[in-house]
Amino acid sequence: MTAESANSLDPNTSALLDASGLPQVLTSVVGGEWSPRGDGPLHEVADPGTEEVVGQFEESSSGLVDEAVRNAHVAWTTRWGWIDPAARGRILHAVAAGFREKADVLARLESLDTGKPLSQARGDVAVTVRYLEYYAGLADKIAGETIAQPAGSFAYTLREPYGVVAHITPWNAPLSQMMRGVAPCLAAGNTVVVKPSELTPLTTALAARIMVEAGLPAGVCNVVLGGGAGTGQALVSHDLVRHITFTGSVATGRAVGHVAADRIVGCNLELGGKSPTIVMGDADLSAAAAAGALAVIRNSGQSCFATTRLLVHRSVHDRFVELVAARMQGLSVGHGLEDPDLGPLISDSQHARVLSLVAGAREDGAAVVTGGNRPDDVQRGHFLMPTLLSGVTNDMPIARQEVFGPVQSVLAFDELEEAIDIANDTEFGLSAGIFTGDVGIAHYVAGRLQAGQVQVNRYAGAGVEVPFGGYKSSGLGREKGTEAIHHYTQLKSVIVATAVRPTGQEQ
Repeated sequence: MTAESANSLDPNTSALLDASGLPQVLTSVVGGEWSPRGDGPLHEVADPGTEEVVGQFEESSSGLVDEAVRNAHVAWTTRWGWIDPAARGRILHAVAAGFREKADVLARLESLDTGKPLSQARGDVAVTVRYLEYYAGLADKIAGETIAQPAGSFAYTLREPYGVVAHITPWNAPLSQMMRGVAPCLAAGNTVVVKPSELTPLTTALAARIMVEAGLPAGVCNVVLGGGAGTGQALVSHDLVRHITFTGSVATGRAVGHVAADRIVGCNLELGGKSPTIVMGDADLSAAAAAGALAVIRNSGQSCFATTRLLVHRSVHDRFVELVAARMQGLSVGHGLEDPDLGPLISDSQHARVLSLVAGAREDGAAVVTGGNRPDDVQRGHFLMPTLLSGVTNDMPIARQEVFGPVQSVLAFDELEEAIDIANDTEFGLSAGIFTGDVGIAHYVAGRLQAGQVQVNRYAGAGVEVPFGGYKSSGLGREKGTEAIHHYTQLKSVIVATAVRPTGQEQ
């Protein structure tokens, strides 16, 4: 960002950027320090609520990616991978305190960078702190097991770190998505190199500096900047990267998976969803309608976890549509820092894509109950009114593609088995839900739904303790909870011949 463009910023935005301590041109963080400016391409960072440029970053060259990975490898081999686990936990607790101290600046910066409402950004910062605290408590509890053996031998297992783990994170929740993977990695003794989305690099880079200032050894968490084709490819292809974690589209996930397969390294992929929720005739319709509206409120529907196919029993269909429409029509839309119910979409291209999918749904015969247009009083920013579609069928693109916008679809069904078939008729399998007053039906459906997570009579984010990941094209591996530790460690078996012989066999 030039001095002229910096001077043209809104005073509140300028004050926020000054308070963050970010350099005027963002560079990578390697060894705990901002990298010196080079001659790499400069990319603009825009506020999606105003379309104004609020920063710039220099793309990390392949040489700088190599430096970041090698620096992280040295940090692993010389200290972090072998530090006492309890000491590792204490450091992560200190890092959590560092984030809590910077919570206000981080939340405002995340809101500016992504467009999400400030209260949601504050929630993301709180979850970020919780990840650090949770895995700090697990750091000295990562254990193997003893295995029964014949007399004269003893066997046990160890869980050991991989070394350097690459994390490629998405733009919809850069800070919490970063720490979802980084915190368990660090607790297990790995070091990390993170590449955030080129659309939202601000809080990720700042987070790496905060971690060092709070006591994390330099090089344990490095950050490189740039797009997937250049910086991302250089990172996942590096011979010292021994595990890859990627969150994003199915197409890019497949490409990352190919690299991991060719290199024979571990891989976690979280690739989105088209999550169904079944609403039975005996359901609490008010609670179900609230869940349906929440799907478009959280990050303006830009959430892989969101339930975006509401499968409603025909006996309550019309009433349910009325309830969801009433909730959505009262939602406010505005700039994230003003803390509305919904902020903007991340970019002009995403805004155009969502509008195209809504137009296609109209052409396919779906009815727009509410929304489907820009707010009348907004001239700038990538805003879209919360949109409810009825008359959707599961063969329509709107029901099969991940929209990633504030668009909710209602599909009618007559029989339970029909609803289960519709729910499972998708390439995705990240999450699903059911609302019913019959506990037996709830457990039966939970067992039948092809999804990594099923919610009953609720649909909101689960705690950091609950494993998260998908079936089918929604990905590989699991994040969160103790299960994440299993994916960020490798198992070693040790078999020992003991010196003690059974009584009577002494020579």
